[in-house]
Order: sequence, then structure tokens, then C-alpha cells
Amino acid sequence: MKVIIFGATGMVGQGVLRECLRDPGVECVLLIGRTRAGVTHPKVREIIQADLTDYSATENEWAGYDACFFCLGVSSAGMNEADYRRVTYDITLAAARALVKVHSDMTFIYISGTGTDSSEKGRSMWARVKGATGNALLALPFAAAYMFRPGYIQPLHGVKSKTKLYAALYAVAAPMYPVLNAFFPKYVITTEELGRAMLVAARNGAPKRVLESADIRELAKPPDQSNDRAGASAAG
Repeated sequence: MKVIIFGATGMVGQGVLRECLRDPGVECVLLIGRTRAGVTHPKVREIIQADLTDYSATENEWAGYDACFFCLGVSSAGMNEADYRRVTYDITLAAARALVKVHSDMTFIYISGTGTDSSEKGRSMWARVKGATGNALLALPFAAAYMFRPGYIQPLHGVKSKTKLYAALYAVAAPMYPVLNAFFPKYVITTEELGRAMLVAARNGAPKRVLESADIRELAKPPDQSNDRAGASAAG
């Protein structure tokens, strides 16, 4: 399997990239972003893309890939709706539309978040914009598209947020993760589980097009711990 990752320098993207590199079934990973990820590996090649809304100069290099994991995103804190929509909706759809034009038989997986508003009418600005982004992606003619909506994500294996404040908060929260996992298992997930689940969905499909944290964790389980998954995926 050949995979494209957008946003590999962020916390989620780092975790997803790690799982791709560990998976013997992934033969090539193409990283697309404004800056280099700083990863040296035989599987990895990179395209530095200054303008994340125009791929006309590089889209001819995307042929032959099986899946795209779109992990690029920003916090809405301190942003007005127009600016947040430009980063969240416009950039995501620019990439997805370019991809579907070149390679419509691929699987596209988008990292959204718990609380996303698919109705696009709620009071929460970020949730409306995320909902609009997911709806637009699901309307594109990919072979398959999945919206992943994780809740709290615990970084593992040296994965860190690029934002110093968030990195510090995650470090403080790390000792509490077992407690959160015990009492709120439907709302927490690790970067390792998230990456594994995305690979499973790309290979075998998923039972839903929109997956919350509990669905993602179930998908990430080894086959012998999730006996119903294969049947659910086939039925979907």
C-alpha cells in the first residue's frame, strides 16, 4: 500500500506516520506540507508545498497511491470564522479535489474531532466548519472516504505537539491517561491506535463513514480482539 500524508509535522500526523513506517504492508509514504518533517527513512519522500490551495505543479506526482491521511489542522482558539474556514475547509478541499481528479479510486481519511456538527447549524463555530468540511469530503467521488472524530488524543512514542503550550499540557496529562482510559474509554485514544485504525480502514474499509473515538479504538484492535470487525467491514 502507498500512502499520502498531509500534516506529518503535527502531533496526529507524527503518530500516523510512525504507524505507517512500522507497517510492513506500507511500501511508500509521500509527505506533503509547507515544511520538512525531518524524517529520514527509505519509505519516505516529501513534497514541499508553499501554497496549500494550488497543487497544479505537483499533482502529477500523486498517481499510484492508495490512500490519503489528511491530518492537517489548527486550533480555532483566537480565530474568526472566516480565517478558520480558510485553513480548515478551503485547504482541505483544495487537496481533496486535486486528489480525486488524479486518483478517484483511493481512500481519503480526514481527522476531524468529537463534537463536529454535521448539520452545520450549531452555535459552535469550529464544529460547524468541521461539519461542512466533512460533508463536502463525503460528497466527493472517492472510492471510500472516512471522517475520524477522535476525542482526547494521548501522544505516545516521543510524538509531540508543535505548540509548546499543548506539548506541556499533554506531558502533564500523560500520568492521568490510565485514569481517563478507565473512566472515559469512549472519549480517549492514543496516537498509536489512531494510526493503526487509519491503516485498517484504508485496507479493509470501516463499518461507518463517520467514526467516533470508540469506533476508532475498535477498528485499531488486533483481529483476534475484534471478531466482528471483518464482518462489519464486509457488510459496509
